[in-house]
Amino acid sequence: MATTIMKPLLRSHLLHWLALPALLPVFVAASLLAAVRAQAQTEIGGEEIVTLTRKPVSKTKPEFTSVTVMPGRGMELLYIRANFPGRGEVNVLASPDLATAKKMLDDQDTANGDLGYRLGAAMLCPYPNRIIGQLSPDGKTVTASWEGRTVTLPANDKGKLPGAKPDAMHGLILKAKATGVHVTKIPGGEQVTGVIRDAFHGRWFAKTDLDITISLTANAIDVVDVAHNVGAQAEPIAIGWHPYFNFPSGRHAQVRVHIPGTMRTVVNNYDSVWPTGKLVPVAGTPYDFLAPGGAPLGHHYFDDNWSRLIWKNGAVTVRVIDPAAHYGVEVEGLSPQIKTIQMYSPPTAKFAAIEDQYNFNDPFGREWRGMNTGMVTLKPGQSTKWHVRLRVFTP
Repeated sequence: MATTIMKPLLRSHLLHWLALPALLPVFVAASLLAAVRAQAQTEIGGEEIVTLTRKPVSKTKPEFTSVTVMPGRGMELLYIRANFPGRGEVNVLASPDLATAKKMLDDQDTANGDLGYRLGAAMLCPYPNRIIGQLSPDGKTVTASWEGRTVTLPANDKGKLPGAKPDAMHGLILKAKATGVHVTKIPGGEQVTGVIRDAFHGRWFAKTDLDITISLTANAIDVVDVAHNVGAQAEPIAIGWHPYFNFPSGRHAQVRVHIPGTMRTVVNNYDSVWPTGKLVPVAGTPYDFLAPGGAPLGHHYFDDNWSRLIWKNGAVTVRVIDPAAHYGVEVEGLSPQIKTIQMYSPPTAKFAAIEDQYNFNDPFGREWRGMNTGMVTLKPGQSTKWHVRLRVFTP
C-alpha cells in the first residue's frame, strides 16, 4: 500500500521540478509586476503615487522611460528616469529612494510642507521664491500688500545667521491634494492629469483652481500648470517649480550650465537671499552662462536669479551638461510669462535646481520701486498657463 501511494507522489514531485525551469520566467515576471504594483500602491501625502512608464526603443539616442508623480503633494514630480544606450537608466532628478522620500514627506515634514522643495521637482504657486512682507510679532506670518489689499502668509523660511528674519517661501500648494487624477495613453507614452480645487484655501487674494498635466514621451517630459481665477476678485499669480537636476558623475565643478539670462539680481547675502532691487549685467562675471556650451560651475556657490532672458524658437532654454558622465538635460521654458530663472547649486552639491518662474524674488517688495516683477493679474474667469519641457541628450 505504501508503495502504491509513493509512486504517484514521486511522479508528482518529479513533474514539479521538471516544470520549474519553464516556470522561472513566469515567477520573475510576477515578482517584477508585484514590485511595480507595490510602488503604485505607495501613498505619500495620503494619496497613491502615480508612475508613468514606457519602454525605450532607440539603440543610439537617450529616451525618457518613467515619471513618478505625487498627487498628495501638489502633483510634485519625485522621479524622472531616462535610458542612455550602453549605460542604462539615469536618474534625471536628485531624489532619495522611495522609502526615504516617504519618511521625509509623511513623517518628518513641517506643517507647510517645506521638505517638498528639498527633493524631486515641487510645483510652486502662487509665489515661487520669497515674499518678505511685514513680520508678525510672533514671527509666524508675514503680511504683504497688492493694489491696496493685504494677504497674510506663513513665515516658513529663515536664514541661519544671527539676525536673520523669516519670510514666506515657495507658495501654498506644497501639501495640496490633487483630485480627479487620471492616467491616459498618448502617442508614444502616457500622461497624468490632476486638479487642485481651491488651491490656496482662503490664504490668497482670490479662489483659484489649478489644472496640472504631466506627459511622458521618448523625447520629452512636458509639465503644464494652468491657474484659473474662479473667485470674485482679481488676483496676482506666479507659477514655477523647484526641480533638482542630478549630476550623474557627482562632480560639481566640471558640470557646465547654459542660462540665457543677461542680468542677475543682487541679494543681501546667500543666507537670507533677499533681493536688493538692483540688477547687474552678468557678462564677464562668474554668473555669465550665456555661451551655448555653457560655463563650468567650478567651486562657486549659486543661489541666484537671472532675468532679461533671451528667447529662441519660442523657448528660453537652459542646459545642464555633465561631461564626465556624457550626459545632458535641456529645460525649455515655453510660456512667455516666464521672466526669471533661479539656480541653486552649492559647491558640494551633486545637483543644480533650475527654476523657471514668472516672477522676481519678493515680487511685492518696495525694493523694486514699482518695476514689473512678473506677477500676472488674473481677473475673475481668467487663466494663465505655465509650461516647461525637458529633453535629454548626449553632449
